[in-house]
Amino acid sequence: MQIPVFVSAPTSLNPEQEASRQRIVDLLDEFGFEARALGRGDYPLDYPLREVAVIARSCFGAVILGFEQFRSLHGVVKPGTDVEATTTEVKSFPTPWNHLEAGILFALRRPLLIFREEGLTGGVFDAGVTDAFVHRMPSGDTSVGDPQELRNLLLRWQGRVRELYYAFD
Repeated sequence: MQIPVFVSAPTSLNPEQEASRQRIVDLLDEFGFEARALGRGDYPLDYPLREVAVIARSCFGAVILGFEQFRSLHGVVKPGTDVEATTTEVKSFPTPWNHLEAGILFALRRPLLIFREEGLTGGVFDAGVTDAFVHRMPSGDTSVGDPQELRNLLLRWQGRVRELYYAFD
């Protein structure tokens, strides 16, 4: 029996992003977890946000995958305030669903494991927002980076997930 965990990730990913997501999902499976996600095996019977809450309640941990979904080449920061500023700095944004799903799972006190692509900040991807450390997104190429480091990270997180799961028995 696999332990259900929520995986927050956009459904539309480029090939490199999909390879990273799949690498993490494969490792979750190897560790005995069932990846649950709205739009990837779980489809809404009701409105999507309610369905996320329903799925989240049946999960014992969450993996938040912050992938770039929107890129701004310039903009106005805090318009209409005393600190308004124009920027030409490239800014990347995740799907807003990452923040919603992480918030629901945090409120349910599920252990969070958070990954983000380089340059992605804001909300749940800012350091110190949750009790979870924000990690760099692993490459989908298993020859890149330290595969043992990723496995060790999952080992530490899975201990908290299993503790919660077995406390429910």
